[in-house]
Amino acid sequence: MKMKQITVTTPLLPSLDVLKPYLEDIWQRKWLTNNGHYHQLLEKELCDYLGVKHICLFSNGTLALVTAMQALELKGEVITTPYSFVATSHSVMLNNLTPVFVDVEPETFNLDPTNIEAAITDKTCAILPVHVYGNPCDHQAIQAIADKHDLKVIYDAAHAFGVKKDDCSVLNWGDLSILSFHATKAYSTIEGGAIICHTLEMKQKLDKLKSFGYESETQITMLGSNAKMNEIQAAFGLASLGLIDDAIEKRQQVAKMYREALADVRGIRCLNDLDGVHHNYSYFPVIIDDQEYGLSRDALYEKLRENNVLARRYFYPLITEFEFYKNNNKTVQHSSDVAKGISENVICLPMHHELSNDDVNKVINIIKDLI
Repeated sequence: MKMKQITVTTPLLPSLDVLKPYLEDIWQRKWLTNNGHYHQLLEKELCDYLGVKHICLFSNGTLALVTAMQALELKGEVITTPYSFVATSHSVMLNNLTPVFVDVEPETFNLDPTNIEAAITDKTCAILPVHVYGNPCDHQAIQAIADKHDLKVIYDAAHAFGVKKDDCSVLNWGDLSILSFHATKAYSTIEGGAIICHTLEMKQKLDKLKSFGYESETQITMLGSNAKMNEIQAAFGLASLGLIDDAIEKRQQVAKMYREALADVRGIRCLNDLDGVHHNYSYFPVIIDDQEYGLSRDALYEKLRENNVLARRYFYPLITEFEFYKNNNKTVQHSSDVAKGISENVICLPMHHELSNDDVNKVINIIKDLI
């Protein structure tokens, strides 16, 4: 008998009965992409759900990041974090900008504001922080630095769908915020992404940039790409939107089980919920102290896999540790000792809405039995 696999994530899937009417209507309309009915409807519904003024849908989050920097017409250096998925820094380099990597906070794993200002030069044009695992960055400190030096702020909010700080969406921070709707995220459109902006003028500019720069059928006014979300993705997103609150509630219950069970385990540190924050529980990272726990992070990772628990080492290696980035003269790399320590000791335990109590207890028992 095959042992059940417990994965770190599973996509939020609407039932076929819920999805079928959308698909039938798309077939009847014969409009599959290019700002169709469901694309427009999903933008409206997401604005209402997320509490934002304007949202521009994309075929994926990476193209959203690339287009956001293009829209702000940046030139020079962008200060960002080495502790993220490579889409963050790749998007900088794809715009012929220079990523400047600085260290992170040990408690939140987010970009440390105290390191930002020291990295600013006369070439700095923007700050690109990441809400790591959906935990909000220190927005006030980052914005104060940006205002002082006249810099743009673009938030990589790939993990931060629905996250609020003091009852306000974190997506309203900065000049632009970017979401990912990849299937591994809490909310998905299979593939997909979005840019949140504050003005209709910027929304219209983004709409042009993601559609080759077309102003009208016979006029192109800027250099754009093809980054449009199609109607199937939009319909999937609409069908999933009604499920997301229940999914987040279930994730919260899983997080509570992990925290309570692992609280007294020596050498295991869980990230705490931040005060005043409505979390979406996208991930459940823990830090392993091998001296206290008696086993390294990598050894625990392998033991979990032997038991069909497919945990992940997000984010390992650091962006700056990848061969492409090592000694890359098109980047600037400041000391990242904190980020490196986190990267080498973090493991994300399974966290999704389909985990049963038995699944969670299995993971917990493996971790405890290895002490």
